[in-house]
Amino acid sequence: MGRQLILETTFLIDLEREHHRGRTGPAVAFLEANPEARLYLPFIVAGELAAGIAMRDRARWEAFLAPLYVLPSTADVSWHYGRTYRHLHDAGRLIGANDLWVAATALAYQMSVVTRNVEHFQRVPGLDVERY
Repeated sequence: MGRQLILETTFLIDLEREHHRGRTGPAVAFLEANPEARLYLPFIVAGELAAGIAMRDRARWEAFLAPLYVLPSTADVSWHYGRTYRHLHDAGRLIGANDLWVAATALAYQMSVVTRNVEHFQRVPGLDVERY
């Protein structure tokens, strides 16, 4: 098993669009460059995908998620969420609630977040962020 990586929502949106258009882009290129990686989603990202128009059909949503591992919320994830929220709020650099859950999940499970929104996630102390 290779590296363990958390995929953030923008990655999955780009991946779905690349698949729909039939053209390789940065998301597919990242996957091709990391064939041994084990790919995870925080529970919140699975919910964001289900809320989107492209995945409104449950069977399509489940098929899209099938090769991925969905990480549940735990007490440790919640602790990291609260700690990170307080830090970013006090610093005046707060990010969106869903992105905070993504970051907290990555911190709790000690995994990197794969995103094109690197500057946004780099606000979170101790979070390992990978650009695609």
